[in-house]
Amino acid sequence: MVIDIHNHADYHGYYAAMMVDNMDEKGVDITCLLSWEAPRYDYDPGSKRVLSPFSEDPVPFGRCVSYKEYAPERFLLGFCPDPRRPDAIMRLKSAVSLYNISMCGELKLRMMYDNLDAVRMYRYCGQERLPVLVHLDYELSDKYAYPWPCYWYGGGVDAFERAVALCPETNFIGHAPGFWAHISGDDRYKTESYPDGPVLPGGRIQQMLDKYPNLYCDISAGSGHNALNRDREHAKKFLKAYQDRICFGRDYYDSVHKDLLDNLGLPEDVLTKIYEGNARKILRNGDKISRA
Repeated sequence: MVIDIHNHADYHGYYAAMMVDNMDEKGVDITCLLSWEAPRYDYDPGSKRVLSPFSEDPVPFGRCVSYKEYAPERFLLGFCPDPRRPDAIMRLKSAVSLYNISMCGELKLRMMYDNLDAVRMYRYCGQERLPVLVHLDYELSDKYAYPWPCYWYGGGVDAFERAVALCPETNFIGHAPGFWAHISGDDRYKTESYPDGPVLPGGRIQQMLDKYPNLYCDISAGSGHNALNRDREHAKKFLKAYQDRICFGRDYYDSVHKDLLDNLGLPEDVLTKIYEGNARKILRNGDKISRA
């Protein structure tokens, strides 16, 4: 079985039936659809061209629910309210009771991820066994978008690490360029979203994985693929060393992540953990996911 822990409803022109067809074509059995809730001033308005037109939120939770209603056995749900809203935890409680959500995600906001209101929400997620999937991006001087020079999210790896440390009972899943650039022990994350070339020792991700048993990695999107594909020898060692902490995801509709994993020569038991075992372990009610 293959579980994609990271994708979105109404993304890049795909609707529910198209997405199910794509999953069948690409060998994905179950997809976790993540909402993205953010005020208008927190995201690049240009991104709306590939996102849902149905609300101000980039990916409204209601659209994810509609996909689940269309194909209940093929989709799981992720929902993450803006933790700065005073009703955030109550809305999460409602999503748990009404829609049986599997994770809190995607958290993608222009705030420090150790924000006190966010920490309060993370701790609730820990009580409910909801992993929290976060998107990290740095403000890079070579990126320009209206109305700010760059859309940063999360406040960097230091703020994220503080959140992980403050909430040991909550599982966190790291994702996006500002996370995966730290697979290499250098400073290129300050200037590049997708650093290439050999991975240097001393990566911050590895240090955090060694220190925090509640940290996991989502290999989705160009950032996750780039982190592994830039140095395949390192990728094989990394995936074997942290085989219990890596989750398969796409955040798109291609098969580049699966093609890469299947061609690294990894043992079958390692692939099974990445494709489904780790998702079953950390997703709320993941142990109840039926096999195809």
